[in-house]
Amino acid sequence: MSRKRAFDRDAVLEIALLEFWRHGYESTSIASLTAAMGIRPPSLYATFGDKRQLFDEVVERYRRYDFSARALAEEPTARAAIARTLREAAIDYTDPGHPPGCMIFSAAVNVGPESADVREAMRGIREAGKAALAARIASDVAAGLLPEGTDPEALALFYSATVQGMSTQARDGATRRDLERIAELAMLVWPGEREPAPDGHPGRVPG
Repeated sequence: MSRKRAFDRDAVLEIALLEFWRHGYESTSIASLTAAMGIRPPSLYATFGDKRQLFDEVVERYRRYDFSARALAEEPTARAAIARTLREAAIDYTDPGHPPGCMIFSAAVNVGPESADVREAMRGIREAGKAALAARIASDVAAGLLPEGTDPEALALFYSATVQGMSTQARDGATRRDLERIAELAMLVWPGEREPAPDGHPGRVPG
């Protein structure tokens, strides 16, 4: 008969997430993980595989709460989506209930050549987010909601850099209000947005 697992898988996975978030991929060892999770190394390997496999599962768990993806899916315009993303970043990145900042931005910044694949995986996630934002902005340009000369890639790059900078600032001790001020200033560069007309055609620029 197989031996029943003596720990809550979801609970220890959440602990592993916090360890990787707090210390980064390379600085988080199997010894520190098992100590924090309250399990022995054989149990970790049997349940999650090796450290990289555990990290991959942690990343997928973390991404379930991606507020930027939700904002892009739920808000009516790209401007509303990025404004919401910046507001929620200010709240989430300074939440005392977990490590500051964003794990996707910070977990694989300082890694050696042996962990280059982890760094590239995190970069791939960030690039996908940037591409999704650029596509949403381009859609608004095509719909006539933004001026024809709007550069979707440049705007997506700017706001992605803003969110990434907010994460770094939070890790350096910035407060929620500090990040809210960054968010407010960042929205000042958004190009004039048009209001949709009742018939669905481009309307006027507000104000």
